[in-house]
Amino acid sequence: MPWNNQGGPWGSGPKGPWGSGPQSSGPTPPDLEEFLRRGQDKLRAVMPGGGLGGRGIFLIVIIAFFFWVGSGIYFVQPDELGVVLRFGEYVRDAKPGPNYHLPYPIETALTPKVTRVNRIDIGMRVVEDTHRGGPSVRPVPEESLMLTGDENIVDVDFSVFWQIKPNDGASQYLFNIQNPEGTVKAVAESAMREVIGRSEIGPILTTDRSRMETQVNQLMQGILDRYKSGIQISQVKFQNVNPPAQTIDAFREVNAARIGAESAQNEAQGYANRVVPDARGRSAQITQNAQAYKEQTVQEATGQAARFLKVYEEYKKAPDVTRQRLYLETLERVLGRTDKIILDAAGPNGPGVLPYLSLTEPSQRTETPSTGTSGTTGGSR
Repeated sequence: MPWNNQGGPWGSGPKGPWGSGPQSSGPTPPDLEEFLRRGQDKLRAVMPGGGLGGRGIFLIVIIAFFFWVGSGIYFVQPDELGVVLRFGEYVRDAKPGPNYHLPYPIETALTPKVTRVNRIDIGMRVVEDTHRGGPSVRPVPEESLMLTGDENIVDVDFSVFWQIKPNDGASQYLFNIQNPEGTVKAVAESAMREVIGRSEIGPILTTDRSRMETQVNQLMQGILDRYKSGIQISQVKFQNVNPPAQTIDAFREVNAARIGAESAQNEAQGYANRVVPDARGRSAQITQNAQAYKEQTVQEATGQAARFLKVYEEYKKAPDVTRQRLYLETLERVLGRTDKIILDAAGPNGPGVLPYLSLTEPSQRTETPSTGTSGTTGGSR
């Protein structure tokens, strides 16, 4: 019996059997019995003979059964992976193409996109700017401002690229985390703050970005693997790394001074690289010359000592002969280096010969070839 505002099914007035009726002032809900009666009338109008009968009802049941069985056919796109659930529990994966699962509510299929690379921006948002006619970047300071290890503040904007892991990553992605994008964003911000907190501002702004990207990537992947999230981090990329806007001018001056200091240091190092090897080479040359002179002097002294001992041994055997020989060798050595004039006083003319000595001739004769001895001068009257 339908409910109505006049009496109700128990005839107890508009308040119902417990003293209260519907409190809603909206439209009255449709009468279920009236709805079924109208449906039966329309079905009789299309059925032959004006009624369903046993065969009609059986035919409807068969058609409905086939529709129900056919509802288990589904398609998995090339960039998707099918995940089949039986009463809400994971049972198997389905490859791309046509597949089948038992009809609802026995089994259901989910098709997450496993090959699509997703991107999350942290510290900034890309929004459409209708005035400029294109996208623009809106900063998000509460995400980008971070504290470095040397107690400086740096503004870091970066992007994280991620996708679902192959193999069993789809099931973990669907059932182990509730909000994948929010989880990746929170993990990325936490990992970046940890890496920034271990570094100084100088390398962050200049040369250390590639190493930091790798560290953040590895740290994020480790955290997500512990969560069994089924997410794989493809890349972490810095978009913009700067000091805060209030201090950027001071940081530029500091960077300019640092570059000047590095340039002067490089010039000094280059000068040292040129001078030090030259000084070392000259030092080695002097050392080698001294060593050679030492060895030469020692060898000569040793030879002279050996020669003296040999002469001394011979002198002991025949002192007179050795003395005369030493005398003659000494005269030969001394006179051999001087100009000599030989006068024969016992010549045929006897003492009547007047010798003439030219002081310049001996030196001139030494410069010209001669056939006689060192030099002989005749006399003239």
